[in-house]
Amino acid sequence: MASDPAHIFVVDDSADNRFLLQALLEDEGYKITTIESGQQLLDQVADEQPDLILLDIMMPEMSGYEATRYLRSREDLPFIPILLVTAHERSNVVEGLDTGADDFIRKPFNADELLARVRALLRLKRSVDAE
Repeated sequence: MASDPAHIFVVDDSADNRFLLQALLEDEGYKITTIESGQQLLDQVADEQPDLILLDIMMPEMSGYEATRYLRSREDLPFIPILLVTAHERSNVVEGLDTGADDFIRKPFNADELLARVRALLRLKRSVDAE
């Protein structure tokens, strides 16, 4: 298992943001699945559970907050760390964490900081899974 690359879902309604995150994370050796909406995330996570979800907050139809709340309500899912990503200064860190997200980062993000947060959340996932 340790030799398998971590699988990360990148969820963002912006194709440019999905491409940027995918390129950055694939360069680090991660397996990436890009998803365009909160509803597509919920549909896909039912079939395939990633090791981590990078989730944009501000999306049409279903916000990252709503998707996080729904994922955390699903008792049939294993623990999947969620890193909320936002470009909006008004996005509420407290609300994000209270909905069940594990971390929060603002765009434009520093690539090294984002990668450090990804590594930390993947360590958390491995630790939880080992229990």
